[in-house]
Amino acid sequence: MTQRKIALVLGATGGIGNAMAQKLIQRGWQVRALHRRAGEMAVSNSSGIEWRQGDAMQAQDVIAAAEGVALIVHAVNPPGYRNWAQLVLPMIDNSIAAARASGARIVLPGTVYNYDADAILAPNEASPQKPVTRKGAIRVQLERRLQAAAQSGVRTLVVRAGDFFGPHMANSWFSQGLVKAGQPIKKVVYPGKRGIGHQWAYLPDVAETMMQLIEREAELGAFETFHMNGHWDTDGTEMVAAIGRASGQPDLRAWAFPWWLVVLGSPFVPLFREMREMSYLWRQPLHLDNRRLLKLLGKEPHTGLDEAVRAALTGIGCIKT
Repeated sequence: MTQRKIALVLGATGGIGNAMAQKLIQRGWQVRALHRRAGEMAVSNSSGIEWRQGDAMQAQDVIAAAEGVALIVHAVNPPGYRNWAQLVLPMIDNSIAAARASGARIVLPGTVYNYDADAILAPNEASPQKPVTRKGAIRVQLERRLQAAAQSGVRTLVVRAGDFFGPHMANSWFSQGLVKAGQPIKKVVYPGKRGIGHQWAYLPDVAETMMQLIEREAELGAFETFHMNGHWDTDGTEMVAAIGRASGQPDLRAWAFPWWLVVLGSPFVPLFREMREMSYLWRQPLHLDNRRLLKLLGKEPHTGLDEAVRAALTGIGCIKT
């Protein structure tokens, strides 16, 4: 993609949105971002992003911000798992409308929520999507709307990966579950069962994968989906051990996540209710098949686990350089 190297990033203050914005800038793109307090962001943020006033829930704001862009990175999600039913689909409809008006391709970070881990352990891009949760069903609807829009010229690229972690990901299982952002590491609280594999995705690697695919625009169809391997923790111990090494505590103890508290509190605490719904991904292994990505790119962008974990812990303020 060489024409109009302008991109609109929705969710630029979030983990993958920020990673994509920085990656685009490094590659010579002009990056716009939509924010309800654009003036404040322009003053406090010196990263080279052009901040536009607006709200991703307002179609006209998104359409106006996307004027003349070649790419829309749809990395916006409701915070804390909440209000998905009311917010997720209207936001993707607004991005579709903006892409239709501008001729841009939409780039979407996909989730594993679309799959039932009981039904298939290693889904590829053609595997049936039979979600077992409300959020999974919403994500399936979201992708179906994009696929339908592709029939009338709205191009989409979906890159699906495991649980995100990285230097600017303060709201994730890694930074709010295993460790606590901004706090020294004294223990790791692990949500999964010992012996059950779990898939992780380092944000800079996800952004680099997206970027390499974007740069192969001529080889992409109207609706494309690719899966990443990222970091596959075969038994739930590798991520804990990497955190121990990065923090200089090789014997760091892993404590069991208090799911009992989540169960008891879920009728009263909305966040606990949402966490309980997604808990199946910690009880059952789900390992995305990345062979289609490898066929196109040759290899998947990959940072070693120790380097990635050290950068993530430093970025979220758990260890000092």
